Order: sequence, then C-alpha cells, then structure tokens
Amino acid sequence: MISIRLAPLAGITDWPFRLLCFEQGCDTAYTEMVSALGYVYAPKDQRAMLSLLERREGEKRLILQLFGKEPEYIAKTAAALSQTGRYDGIDINMGCPAHKVASSGEGAGLMRNPALAEKILRAAVGASAVPVSVKMRLGWDAESVNAVEIAKMAEDCGVSEIAVHGRTRQQMYSGEADWEMIARVREAVSVPVLGNGDLFSAEDALRRIRESGVSGVLIGRGALGNPWIFSQIRCAMEGRAFTLPTARERMAMALRHYDMLLGWKGERIAVNEMRKHIGWYLRGIRGAAQLRARINGMERAAEVQSLLRSIGEEADA
Repeated sequence: MISIRLAPLAGITDWPFRLLCFEQGCDTAYTEMVSALGYVYAPKDQRAMLSLLERREGEKRLILQLFGKEPEYIAKTAAALSQTGRYDGIDINMGCPAHKVASSGEGAGLMRNPALAEKILRAAVGASAVPVSVKMRLGWDAESVNAVEIAKMAEDCGVSEIAVHGRTRQQMYSGEADWEMIARVREAVSVPVLGNGDLFSAEDALRRIRESGVSGVLIGRGALGNPWIFSQIRCAMEGRAFTLPTARERMAMALRHYDMLLGWKGERIAVNEMRKHIGWYLRGIRGAAQLRARINGMERAAEVQSLLRSIGEEADA
C-alpha cells in the first residue's frame, strides 16, 4: 500500500496541524525536528521541548525526527525517546537546508560529510527501540549529488526506509524537484524509498508515484492551508470523486485549527502562530491579500475568528 504522509516542517507540523491532516487521510506524520543536543541538555520540563515532543489522541502513525551532528547525543536521545512508547519510529534529518542548521554540519550539511553521517545512523539504529529512517536531499549542490551513495550507506547501517527530497541543499526550494534522481535512489536500495518535492495536487502525487516507483510520498508545502490534499490523493488512488472544499468549509477548518492552538498555547501565542496558517487557508479567496493584512494587524483571537466566519459566509453566499 502506498503511504501518503505529512512531511516534517519546522514551526508548522505541531499536533493540531497533524491531527487535521490525519483526519483527512494522512497515514503517517513526523514531528517538527528535535535537536538531539537540545534534548540531552534541556530541562526535562522545558515548555518548548515538551511542545515539540507532544503527541495527542487521534494521531495515527507518528515518527519523531531528530537532527544533530554528534553521534553520542543522537544515540542518547534516540534511546530515551524510542522507549517512551510515544513514537512509531525515529527519523534522522539530513535534509534541512536552513542556513543555521546546514552550515553547522547538521541537517543537509551531513550530505557533505558521509563518514559522520554513517556514524550518526549507526548510532541511532543501535540505540533505538523503534525503526530508524532517514530523510535527505540529493546532495549539497549540483556538483556533489551523492544521494545514491548515501542511500546505500544508510541501508547498510540498518535504516528501515529512506525519504528523498528531490533538490540539493543549495537549491533550497527553488527550481523543480528531480524525481528521476529519486527513482535512481529507489532502484539502488532494497528498503522502501519515499519521495518529496513539488506535490501540490493528487495529479502530481499519482504521476510521481507512477514514474518513480516509490513506496510513498511526503507532502510538505502542498498541505499548507490544505489538509484536504490527503483526501484528494486517497480518492484519486481509489477512483473516487473528490469535491474541493468550499470557502465556508475552509474557514471552518481554519477556525478548528485556531481553537486547538488557543486551547494549547493561549491567546498571545496562538494569534501570532496562526497568522501564517490563515494566510494559507485564504489562498484563492477574493481579496486574500487585503484580508491577510487585516488579520496580521489583529491582536485578539475573537476578532480574527469573527472575520473568518464572515469570510466563509460571504464567499459562499
């Protein structure tokens, strides 16, 4: 069965958003990336760390994603968190392109240091009580594409599956994802390979699955403001009709999202964090740019919620 997953996205894939995606047919999700070094040294009651580690009832298969460059800290964190019974797997991040992560040799920076990447993967596999996977890029830049070699090494280390974003670190999110290279990785190893990059519709997902032969796909930017993409893909795979959500339904989803975040983090944080999500939920609605500007200037949740209700009612009138 083809796996349809929510990709890990820093600052986005917390439990409220994951839960909405699970409800729409996502079968597996990842936590936001967790620093192994941070976990080892952070107070165990630190609110920020606890938020990253949280899992709620209703979430289906959840994989914890770790990043770091010290094998000993990766091993300690994988051992501790894999024994909690909270997660179905541990994923090692070798794909984050953010400057502060990659330039320090973590995330996609590990693609430039295969020897260290191997030590990290072996340490994680040896310490974890649950399966260990890896998510990576094609390489650091166009001159050093080494995804096939890294994938073979990862398989030799004992990872259970490999996810590949079809861009190099230097590309960030520009250009077009190279699914031919993802297919080459899939052909080079016997463990399941999943693809990631430029999946914004059911048509995108089904075409890439067919062309590359991957065992599943990770949906990242395509799910922003659009958790229905998982239902859309499921319907297309099963030959069922899919009806796009109305503006009222989209605003109702945004309000549910808002309510969960308010109950979890309180008004001040929720108002700030929901601004980006609401911007995505508003895409395609008439006057979206002006509405985003209004919402970004609001400080009270009740104001935003009232406006979202009126947007849905007026758009579908």
